[in-house]
Amino acid sequence: MAEVTQLSPEVLKKIDVWIAKYPAEQRQSAVIPALHITQDAYDGSLTTELMDAVASYLEMPNISVYEVATFYSMFELKPVGANKISICTNISCMLRGSEDIVAHLKNKLGVGLGETTEDGKFTLKEVECLGACGGAPMMELHKKYYENLTPEKVDEILDAIK
Repeated sequence: MAEVTQLSPEVLKKIDVWIAKYPAEQRQSAVIPALHITQDAYDGSLTTELMDAVASYLEMPNISVYEVATFYSMFELKPVGANKISICTNISCMLRGSEDIVAHLKNKLGVGLGETTEDGKFTLKEVECLGACGGAPMMELHKKYYENLTPEKVDEILDAIK
């Protein structure tokens, strides 16, 4: 198992808040928030070493942490741009024009889905569902949802990023 010293004291303190929400013998239940905290603290992605450190701290097998990190689309296992755009392409968004929004984003950013711009400013990621079907098509950027997207609205959102 990895040394927990790879996680900063600040990260461990935040994880401890989540561990305290579960019975002592169930500390591994904090794995999802622990991965979120770790990912946010370390440039937006999870290395094997960071996942191993989370596993060690939560006293669980490394493979169990890998299974969680690879199952959920909100975890990144390779570096991402400073601005990760998660665009929903599931049925509700698709029926309301997400294909046009994806095409517009690809054209505007010059990258495909799963790619990062050369300057490292944007990563474009396709996700199955963000749970905002009533506002389709939609995307997430900096943990904020943008709904009822049009190409013009996307341009306004992206142009506002410095």
